Order: sequence, then C-alpha cells, then structure tokens
Amino acid sequence: MVKKVIVLSLGGSLIVPNEVNIKYLKKFKEVIEKHKRKYKFIIVCGGGNVARKYITALASIGAPTKFQGFSGISATRMNARFISYFFGQDQERGMPHTIAELKKYVKKYDLVFCGGLEYRTKQTSDSTAAEIAQNMKAEFVNLTNVDGLYDKNPSKFKNAKFIPEISWSAFDKMANKLKFHPGQHFVLDQTASGMIKKSKTTTYIIGEDIKQLEALLNNKKFKGTKIQG
Repeated sequence: MVKKVIVLSLGGSLIVPNEVNIKYLKKFKEVIEKHKRKYKFIIVCGGGNVARKYITALASIGAPTKFQGFSGISATRMNARFISYFFGQDQERGMPHTIAELKKYVKKYDLVFCGGLEYRTKQTSDSTAAEIAQNMKAEFVNLTNVDGLYDKNPSKFKNAKFIPEISWSAFDKMANKLKFHPGQHFVLDQTASGMIKKSKTTTYIIGEDIKQLEALLNNKKFKGTKIQG
C-alpha cells in the first residue's frame, strides 16, 4: 500500500513558547507515531521565539535582511534537530537541506524532520512546508498557537470572528494585506499563501489542541480552518 504523504508545519511557538513545551510535544509524538501506519509525515519545524530574538538583534544593528533570514533558518534547523531527538531518531542519517534530498528521505522513511531549506527572500518555515507540499503533491497542515484563522488578531480583538473554511484566493488576499518581515507571526506567510493558491494544495490550520489534529488524521470533524477551492 502506498502511504499518503502529509506535510506538517510545526510552529516554533508550539515547540518552545518560552520553555520547551514538553506536555504538547509528548501528545504530538503519540499522535504521529500512531498514524505512521497509514501516513508518511514530513514535519517542518519553525523557529518561533528563538528565531525572532536572533532576527530582532540583527535588525537592531542594521544587519542585512538576508542575514536575518539566515539566522531564522538556523533556528528552525536547531528546533528540527531537537524534535528529531525527541522522537528518538538516529542522527547519523542527517537531515535534508534541499527538496531533492528530502524526496530521497521520504522514499526511505515514514517520518522526516527538517527546518528551513535553501534561503529565499520573503519566506518562513511555513512557505518551506508549502513548497514541500507542492512538490510532493501532499496535503498541508499548519500547526500553530492559534486554533485557526480569524478575520483579525484574536489576541488583540475580542470580537474577532473565526473562519472555519476559506478559498485559496480569499486567503491569499488576507495574507497580502500584511507587509512581510523576517520572523513575522501570521498563520501562513505571503509566499506560502501564493504557493497553495497556485498549486491548489488543500491546507489546514490547527491550534494547540492535539485532539483536533487527531480528528483530522482520522477524517473526523475538527476545529480549525480549511483552505481549499
């Protein structure tokens, strides 16, 4: 049986919000290990607060945006290494840094971790995950610290409305109302939104409640946002 490939973007805000989120990661590991029987998972790790701290420090001294981006990629790869250790993987096999390398890993393994791949302007780990999903013709699940998409920032506006489903075009318009900056914090970056629109990648945004990921993987009703159509 050929296993379906699912690309998960694991936000840095879920890995290390302030301290390592061990409680969440234990549940996450349990769910992924259980579903490896029917899926192949590519887990792209974000940089979160660590990346933002590095980027902010470089920006404060006027370092080029490219350097800020490189420091963000380094943070994502560090987090990916840590998560692979958390899952008990043998690190002698290394970690992919390009799409070509990634495809070789997916052929051999049911579970592959990575951070940012090659540097490109105006990208975060989300657009890396979107690019991977596009190349693998896979569904894309973005795991973040917000339980889905809202019409405005729910942490700032109490009247923010939850959006359970949205089209690729409508989502792309929302994303592009914001100006890109390295380390930005939105459910998906502008490059990723353009990619999923162009490639018609079915995309889900799910929050920290691990039961919602479990429900999605079991093809059951879940709380989150579906981007499609």
